Amino acid sequence: MNFSTKGTVYRLSSKQKLPITLNEAWDFLSSPGNLKEITPAYMSFDIISGDERSLYAGQIIQYIVTPILGIKTNWVTEITHVVNKHYFVDEQRFGPYSLWHHKHFIKEIEGGVEMEDIIDYKIPFGFIGRLVHPFLVKPKLVEIFNHRTKKLNELFGEFN
Repeated sequence: MNFSTKGTVYRLSSKQKLPITLNEAWDFLSSPGNLKEITPAYMSFDIISGDERSLYAGQIIQYIVTPILGIKTNWVTEITHVVNKHYFVDEQRFGPYSLWHHKHFIKEIEGGVEMEDIIDYKIPFGFIGRLVHPFLVKPKLVEIFNHRTKKLNELFGEFN
């Protein structure tokens, strides 16, 4: 997992390999309802609407999530781009970030698939947001992605 900063926009990138087919990976990842399964339980992640169909460009998905300090947060994302079995992009339309642009790439490799996530995000509240990022936001995102990695390995096996 890597972090970088360009001005006030942060970037988190992560790669994971799984010993499954491209079809299996895409079927799981393109079903919004599966997001709850790979999100830490303490976050009380609930999809309110938008998970009735597999991903498509223009899809609006509404969630309630409790990411920090037990504070319930409404979050609305739009799936802005989908290329079947290659990638999709979700962007926050309403929620806790000033900017949230999450690219999900998937490609077939020998013995399985490689998934790559690239998230560009910006924290609200200007200087105060930048102050809390290193000890509140960044560690929480690392924790969430580490949980996701572990959960996907439990579901699909570890890549050798």
